[in-house]
This record gives sequence, structure tokens and C-alpha cells, in this order.
Amino acid sequence: MIRFLQQSGQTTKYILGGLLLIICASMVITLIPGGLGTDILGTGPGKGFVAKVDGTEISADEVRLTARQMLQQQMPQGSSANMSMLLPFFSQRAAEQLITRQALISEARHMGLRVSMEEVKEELQHGRYAATFFPGGNFIGQQEYEDMLQRANLTPTKFENSVADDLLLAKLQALISGSASVSDNEIHDQFVKQNTKVKFDYALLKQDDLKKGLRPTETELKAFYQSHLSTYGNSIPEKRKVKYAVIDTNKIESGIQVTQDDLNNYYRDHRDAYRVPEQVKVSHILIKTPLAGPDGKVDEKGAAEAQHRAEDLLRQIKSGAKFEDLAKKYSEDPGSAKEGGSLGWIGRGQTVPEFEKTAFSLPRGQISDLVKSSYGFHIIRVDDKHDAHLKSLDEVRSDIEPVLKHQKAQQIAQKQADGLLKDARSTTLDAAAAKQDIPVITSDFFAKRDMLPGLGPSPQFMEAVFAAQEKAPPDMAPTSQGTAVYELLAIKPPATPTFEEIRTRVEDEFKTEQSRTLLTQKAQELSDRAKAEHDLKKAAKELGATMKTSDLVLPDGQVPDIGSMSGQASVAFTMKPGEISGPITSGSDAAVLQIVDNQQPTDADFTAKRDQIRDSLLQGKQQERFGLFVSNLVDEMTKSGKIKRNQEELKALTRTASESGM
Repeated sequence: MIRFLQQSGQTTKYILGGLLLIICASMVITLIPGGLGTDILGTGPGKGFVAKVDGTEISADEVRLTARQMLQQQMPQGSSANMSMLLPFFSQRAAEQLITRQALISEARHMGLRVSMEEVKEELQHGRYAATFFPGGNFIGQQEYEDMLQRANLTPTKFENSVADDLLLAKLQALISGSASVSDNEIHDQFVKQNTKVKFDYALLKQDDLKKGLRPTETELKAFYQSHLSTYGNSIPEKRKVKYAVIDTNKIESGIQVTQDDLNNYYRDHRDAYRVPEQVKVSHILIKTPLAGPDGKVDEKGAAEAQHRAEDLLRQIKSGAKFEDLAKKYSEDPGSAKEGGSLGWIGRGQTVPEFEKTAFSLPRGQISDLVKSSYGFHIIRVDDKHDAHLKSLDEVRSDIEPVLKHQKAQQIAQKQADGLLKDARSTTLDAAAAKQDIPVITSDFFAKRDMLPGLGPSPQFMEAVFAAQEKAPPDMAPTSQGTAVYELLAIKPPATPTFEEIRTRVEDEFKTEQSRTLLTQKAQELSDRAKAEHDLKKAAKELGATMKTSDLVLPDGQVPDIGSMSGQASVAFTMKPGEISGPITSGSDAAVLQIVDNQQPTDADFTAKRDQIRDSLLQGKQQERFGLFVSNLVDEMTKSGKIKRNQEELKALTRTASESGM
């Protein structure tokens, strides 16, 4: 299908390795051969398949590949050990995402939605893949296109089908979310809610102050210990004693030499990772145009007003006004306005087409005329540009050398550890370690959460030691330093401490429980007295509370000792000046508020923020509507049997995911 996209002219051939990984990660339905098999008889998913969705099977291999891609995107610099530990979690997520994606594709087709080859063509040539396959507007060539896909284990058919599926899902989401709307009353109510300011006096009680005044008797403490004996049962954890010898990978790595041939070979095999796409560093000023109403029509008067404001800003810039100052004051893109309009570096496919076309065509330092997009009117300035290029070996030498050193050190360390373990099992650990001139450390009894000398935080080592059987032969496990060969010497089972052994702990927990109860009682009494006397300051003095006064604060603000105003303290925004609140708890503190001032926002503020609030509310409603649709669809298809999960395969996948190679 790609052939008819080819254009005449010089072909630019380069591969965007990083982008291709993202492409692969979004192609999760059609990556694996057999992933689109149908089920004529309606039976459940077979061996090697985690689910069947409306007749389409999703393979375990497909889930593994998707999980690895998700993990690589989120942790591009993660170590192999950390990534292996996280694979079970990502495998669960990958399985559910694949099931959900296939359910949505199936539903879209049942609803009669379709994607034409012309739409796929348009997406490849002008959408998010344009920079990869059409750099500079020219097709890279059929052979190069097929080679790129082959390196990602894709065929043109699978890739183009997956692009079509993505477009199909976009149509479905637009259809489901498109009917969402917000009323003027909703916009105004949200505006008032977000922009009302309050100032208040507050009386503060601290649990720590109450706790310091408690003097429990020995009888009270012993009674508390007995009543909480189930809590203290076996609270002394199991402890173990081991001897171990550490193969330190870091020490080995410090002596590794990397040759020029090593660097050349690695660079040659990983060239795609060092390709840099065309990028521009841009700033912009955005003046938004009104969104379409429920009838699909746009307020033409509002659009004309927005254009007039944008034209006026452009005239000011051309007359010498500072771009950054105007952006901070007038731009309606909240993310970039505070940065003087700067969007930083962007690549192709990251912005709307009108913006991208202008940004990539302007010379460095030039400012555009007005650019109209679906968001409104933009004034764009190109601050810098980078052409697509391949980083040289000299540029990436400092990145490659540590990787090669670590790889070589791991190979040497693994060989040493294997030899040490073999000798330890045939003789003793002490004799085997002496042979390699490695010190042997004998620990005291330690708990699973403790840290051992020379190991640092080593959860995998601890898991192995606490899973080992007494009198088992020596074994090895990874540590934060490398690998340790260990021998389990003894085990102390969990135990229940006597009152005398944990008296200090019992006293602290008794005081904490009593002071918490006392805090609740005193805070309620403080509120009741203040309301009865109409005087918070007097009640605070009588009960020993500390009086403080807040600044004017918004609903998303913070107040010392109170914390976030979006929690219990949000009641302040519903109160009138002079009113006194009930008790408000914040961690180990409690307070009672009396409103000093309640400032409502002005109509002028509403006019300035109306469109921004409307956009935010509409986006939230659209996301909520589509999210509910997705949730209901998956539930209904599961109940009706259109989604069948292979629980055994899912359990096996999660259980073995950490053992899979990256």
C-alpha cells in the first residue's frame, strides 16, 4: 500500500530508532503472528493464549512483547535486574490493555465505523509517522520502509493494519465523547469554586502536646499490653544467620579496559539509537477561539474578537515589544505562558499540522504571521533548529564505554561466582573463597529487612536467604554490589516479646492511642464552646489551644498546620464571615476555624478565564464519558462471554515474567 505514497525528488534515508520503539508499542494488536486468529466454535483461549476477545486470540508472546515495550519506554535507562523485577506488574497491565484495545476495535466495527486506505495514507504521510517515513516531505523508499519494519518484527501489512486500528479507535473515541457539553452555569460554578478566597482565624490543638502530658501507670500499660497481645504476637520477626562471600562487580568493572574495536562494534550494532530527528525549539503566543457549542456552531463574533487580539499582539511584537513579556501576560496556553511562551524542543508529529508546518518551515530567529489551528491563533517564534542527523562515535563514546565495561564486568563476575559456588559445594565456602582471595563474612542473626555488611540494599539476596532450607548446600543470589555465594547457618523462628522486652514500645503506643482520643474530644469541645460563646479566641484560651490567622487562600492552596484546603478544610469556602467550623483534623493536629473574609471573584476575572475553564471541564467530561464506555463495554463483553480470559496462562505469565530475558 505504501508504494503509491512515494514522491519524486531526492529521498532522505534515516531511521528514527527511538520513535520506532514507540511505533511498535502502539501496534500491540497485530505484532505477533496468529494474534488475529478467529474462533468459529466459540471455545475459550487455548494454550499459549491469555484471552479471546470476540473471536480474536491474544497470545502470551504478544503480552510479553508489549510488557517489555511499556517497561522500556518508562525506564529507558533501567537496569536489567530492576526491569526483570517489574515485568510481572507490566505483564498484568499489558494483558488488560490488549484485551481492552481489542474489545474497542471489535465494538467500533460492530457500530459500522471503518477506516479507508486513503485515511491510512494520510496518517503515514502527514501524521505522527511522517518524520520517520517522509522526512522533509519525501518518502524514504519502499525497500528502506520494509527494512525498517522488518527490524521491528513487522511487515507492511501488519503495520498498516495497526495504523488503521489506531485511526478506528480515534473515531470511536470521538463518537462517544463528542456529545459531551458543559453549560454556562457549570462553567460559572466551577469558576467560583476555583477562585473564591477565604481568610480565617484558627485555634490549633497538637496531639504531641497532649501526649507529653500523659503519665500512664504500670497497671494501665500491662493491661494495654494484654489487650493488644494479638498485635504483638510473633512481632519479633524470624531471623537468620549466614556466611557469605561477595563477587563485587564494581571492583571488577574498575579494572576493565574497553578497546577501540569494542566501541566501533557496539556503535555499528546500535546506530539506530543515536539517530536524532529533526527538531525545532519554539515559543508561541496562543489566543484561543471559542469552542463549538452543542449544535456544532462556533461563535463567529468570539472568533473574530480572538483574531483581532492576536493581530494586535503581532503588531506590538513587530514594533519592538518583547515576545516573552507579551506571552506571559496574554498567552492562553497555561503550560507555556509562564515560561515566556517557550515550548522547548519539539519534533514532527507532536503538534497540530498547522503549527508544525509553520514551525519547521521558519528560519531560526524568525517570527510567523498569525497561524490558525483548532485551538485558536498562534504567533510562533523559532528559537533554534536541529537537522536530522546521526551522532558520531566521538559524541556518544562517553555513553557507550560504561555500558561495555559493565557488560564485560558482569560476564567476568558471573564466571567467578559460578566457580566459587562449584568449589564451595565440593569443599567448603571458606576454602573456595580463600582460593579466589575473597573474604568470607559471618553475620549475626538478622531480619529480612536488615542490611548486611558489604551488600547494601539487596532484596533479591534477602528473598533467597529467607527461602532457603536449613542445612541446604551453599547457593548464590544477586546483591546491589554484584553476586554473593552464601551458606545458611541457623534460623530463629518468630517470637512474641514479653511486656518487659517492649515496655517502651507499649508506653508509646498507649500514649498515642490515648492522645488521639483526647485530641478528638478536646477539638469537639473547642468547637462547641466557641459556637456557644460566639468567640473562638476565648474558647481557645480556656482549652490551651494556639490561635493563628491564615492569609487569603484559594481552594488549591495550603495553610500551615492545616495542610491542603482541598481536604476537610474546604468547608471554609462554604462559610460566611464570622461563622465557626466544626473540628478539622490534619494528621496529628486538629483545628477549629472562624471565617474573617470570604472574597468572591469578579466578573472581569470570569471573562478572562471562562474559555480555559470550559476547555478543562469539557475535556474532563469527555474523558469520563469515554472511560465509562470502556469500563461498561469490557464488563458486558466479559459477562456475555465475548471476552474469555485464560486465568492459568495469565498466572503463569505473571509468575514467570521476572525470569524472562529483556
